[in-house]
Amino acid sequence: MTNLFPMFLKLDGRQCLVVGAGKVGEPKIGTLLETGARIRVVALDATPAVREWARAGKIDLELRAFSPDDLDGAFLAIVATNSRTLNERVYHEAQRRGVLCNVVDVPDLCDFFYPSVVRRGDLQIAVSTAGQSPSLAQKIRQQLEKQFGPGYAAWVAELGETRRLILASDLDKERKLDLLHSLASREAVEAALAETPELVAKGEGA
Repeated sequence: MTNLFPMFLKLDGRQCLVVGAGKVGEPKIGTLLETGARIRVVALDATPAVREWARAGKIDLELRAFSPDDLDGAFLAIVATNSRTLNERVYHEAQRRGVLCNVVDVPDLCDFFYPSVVRRGDLQIAVSTAGQSPSLAQKIRQQLEKQFGPGYAAWVAELGETRRLILASDLDKERKLDLLHSLASREAVEAALAETPELVAKGEGA
């Protein structure tokens, strides 16, 4: 059993290297684009979507062979090639430099795993099986998507604003905590979502 430390990383402004830009690498790059990371892609070839991201200035794309120097300054690396030899080489070079690395679909060559994620605005629920069964993680994610419909996005945003107002108030600490806990109670959730039934209904088919 692998004991993983669950966490959500801030990648905004951090240098991330992706080796490989084919059908496997493309969605990994797309996920990074949502984080605000500085993305450098090194590959012998690239899909049309990856080339378009490069033309739009969203990523730096270099169509050439990988060099160990590509890892210099990188915070993390993602490897998505069909060459076991290259995958191992990039992983071991990353290890030597202290760079977090994920070789797609090779659990033994991963410092971290991509979880299956349910996103509802600022609410994110991540499911991981430590690479043992991505299919199971996806099935659980689908179940969670039905349970946590799109209505949660607006409600979580409202909770955040209310939380800031409560924390800035002159109420004593215990009273603030009581209010914050009551806002997140099951009753409060059901009441809030009941006000937007159309959003909940859309979530049922997710």
